[in-house]
Amino acid sequence: MSLIQVTNLTFAYDGSYDPIFDKACFQLDTDWRLGFTGRNGRGKTTFLRLLLGELDYAGHISADVEFDYFPFPVDQPSDQTLDVIDRLVPDYAYWELKRELTLLRMDEDVLYRPFETLSSGEQTKVLLAALFLKDNRFLLIDEPTNHLDAEGRQLVSDYLRSKKGFILVSHDRAFLDNCIDHILSIQKNKIDVQKGSFSTWWENKQREDQFELGENEKLQKEIKRLTDASRRTREWSHAVEKSKNGTTNSGSKLDKGYVGHKAAKMMKRSLMAERRRQSSADEKAKLLKNIESADSLSLSQLSYHRDRLVEAIDLSIRYDGRAVCSGVRFEIEQGDRAAITGRNGSGKSSLLRLVCGKPVPHEGTLRVGSQLRISYVSQDTSHLQGDLTSYARSWGIDESLFKAILRKLDFARAQFDKDISTYSGGQKKKVLIARSLCEPAHLHVWDEPLNFIDVISRMQIEELLLEHAPTLLFVEHDREFSRAVATKTIEL
Repeated sequence: MSLIQVTNLTFAYDGSYDPIFDKACFQLDTDWRLGFTGRNGRGKTTFLRLLLGELDYAGHISADVEFDYFPFPVDQPSDQTLDVIDRLVPDYAYWELKRELTLLRMDEDVLYRPFETLSSGEQTKVLLAALFLKDNRFLLIDEPTNHLDAEGRQLVSDYLRSKKGFILVSHDRAFLDNCIDHILSIQKNKIDVQKGSFSTWWENKQREDQFELGENEKLQKEIKRLTDASRRTREWSHAVEKSKNGTTNSGSKLDKGYVGHKAAKMMKRSLMAERRRQSSADEKAKLLKNIESADSLSLSQLSYHRDRLVEAIDLSIRYDGRAVCSGVRFEIEQGDRAAITGRNGSGKSSLLRLVCGKPVPHEGTLRVGSQLRISYVSQDTSHLQGDLTSYARSWGIDESLFKAILRKLDFARAQFDKDISTYSGGQKKKVLIARSLCEPAHLHVWDEPLNFIDVISRMQIEELLLEHAPTLLFVEHDREFSRAVATKTIEL
């Protein structure tokens, strides 16, 4: 066991006025299975790069271990997988590698296939197995679930639970809960380290937020009371001061000294109330800084003239003469939120593209309602570029609503002026989802919409779908999200 000590860590990207880290201090144990969470753009990947020594920073990071980052590019993907591993880990026992592959339920023959022929999920598992062969290394595992189906996620999560000594960036709640024992959370104005699962951390955070909201409400009432009292006292003081030159009811002169003393006492009381009011306001300013915005979102949903929107009868999808799925039957009616499930390569994305009218080789019957308006969110974000204003205009959507949704999904206003191509993966997916929510549509078709999107935004989107009940056909491997949202399941 050793410690990773972070002291007065300060870092900002060139040209940015707001530092990502400002004199941050915390320590981590190298035996921990550490989950790493926080909103998109808060600095999770940046912190991993700081640990790797890729960025210059102020402050100090000390550790007695070396760091390895996952995922990393493979220089010669046409080589056999075993050769790729040999270059990555020069000194290991072959039986150790077989043991790791067995834990991941992978056949030994994958080692003798070209690395590039492995599926994305197989590549993920092989590289994780290789990295855990190294001694005295602390792994920085950055979103490994994005290319894993539900079964693969469970396997990798169980595998990581059997290990120790890593930081895991993931936005999948069930995945995190199964394999971590500590949480590192980057919040708006602090960095929090706690023992336990993600769910434990989230419960603690909600209690903390509720306490702050309660304190904020009490202070607001106290500030109003003190403000009203200060105003009344000032008015009385001024009224008494004005009476110094007047007379009593009996016609005798007023005692100006007495009246002045009385006015001064009232003014002093007013100033004391003002100071207490300012003190309460200062206390209030300390609150709510780490409460995450979770405002409700809106959605443009059209009503179709028929209940049934899509129908598939004995549908098969074929590639290179081989059926990737066959005998598929389902119906999509208004109000359905249908989740398509199945292993990687079972035709889930192809089926979504087919419903959207894209050319996909198939047999059988697929009926899509005439003049059905579909809003499609693809997995791919590489085409996104330009500013948000131009993007909104190109799609013919309301720019104000589009940007308001992004604000509610934790976009800083400063992001609005940047080129979309410079956004993080999660921010790009939020652009696609916000655009879809702005499009008037009968049916929303979303292909793995939550890849790279932070946990809190996932919860917001989940609540939106439950509240507005749009008709939705989607593929998503986040088990908690699918469990909460789907009203029916289409299994391939």
